[in-house]
Amino acid sequence: MYLNIGGDMAVRDRSILGIFDLDNTSSAKDTRAFLAQAEQEGRVITPAEDLPKAFVLTREYGMDRVYLTQFNSATLEKRLEEKE
Repeated sequence: MYLNIGGDMAVRDRSILGIFDLDNTSSAKDTRAFLAQAEQEGRVITPAEDLPKAFVLTREYGMDRVYLTQFNSATLEKRLEEKE
């Protein structure tokens, strides 16, 4: 199954490692460093829409990706639960 994360993007639900709220997690030094490194390495996918509220961390085929999304983490988690 796939999870629609906005911006005409969807990710495989089994590839999702975590869904994180940007307001809560970006205050942590480690999270900021992780996101900065992912951006430098070209692993961040950003939709050309509203300001992101959450990010989805995925791993597929041995490659990590960070998807920024305008949906909040609670909405994405609810969508995942509905698919189960």
